[in-house]
Amino acid sequence: MTDMDRRTFMEGAGTGIAYAATASAVPALAAPAPHEAPTTTMSLTVNGKVHTVTVEDRTTLLDALRNQIGLTGTKKSCDRGECGACTVHIDGHRALACMSLAVMQKGRSITTIEGVANSSTLHPLQAAFIEHDGFQCGFCTPGMIMTAASLNQSQRQDLAWALKGNICRCTGYGAIEDAIRGVRQVEVAEAGSVCGRSVAAPAGPAASSKPDSGKRRG
Repeated sequence: MTDMDRRTFMEGAGTGIAYAATASAVPALAAPAPHEAPTTTMSLTVNGKVHTVTVEDRTTLLDALRNQIGLTGTKKSCDRGECGACTVHIDGHRALACMSLAVMQKGRSITTIEGVANSSTLHPLQAAFIEHDGFQCGFCTPGMIMTAASLNQSQRQDLAWALKGNICRCTGYGAIEDAIRGVRQVEVAEAGSVCGRSVAAPAGPAASSKPDSGKRRG
């Protein structure tokens, strides 16, 4: 190694040592504070009872029902409005709880599957599902019953179309349709009436025009 080589080496080594000493003297940057989502304290009227909850503004009605109020009959499945397992009634009309924000339900009346029975007496649709074996694993059953309870007489004429938003992964549609057809009490309710413990299930809005439906699922 020549003198020039040694000189170059020592200069490079000194620069490295100086940089390391300077870097160690700089304090580490503090970790950014975690982002806190805004929250709202509000009242939700569910099955005739008022519940005060504090939820993040982004919380869905489904999560509020299950995690805040403890009503787990409304099922969480696809969580994007495709399967119908989270179906509830809002002011007497069918709604998907996973697609509804909890903070937007103030002043509205919400009915879940836990609220359709009259005390110890099953709702006619619940009894019919048992009688006709309208469920297999049962995960989709609450949503199926809540959708069926929202149908008016016209909509019940084509159940394959009316239930297209509710998926039964066990493919038990035949028994489900038999159960719904066996209940006529649903048809006598007035449109928009609230489904609850002491009243019949609501009839939904009048059926709108629709394309020809396919064959019955089975």
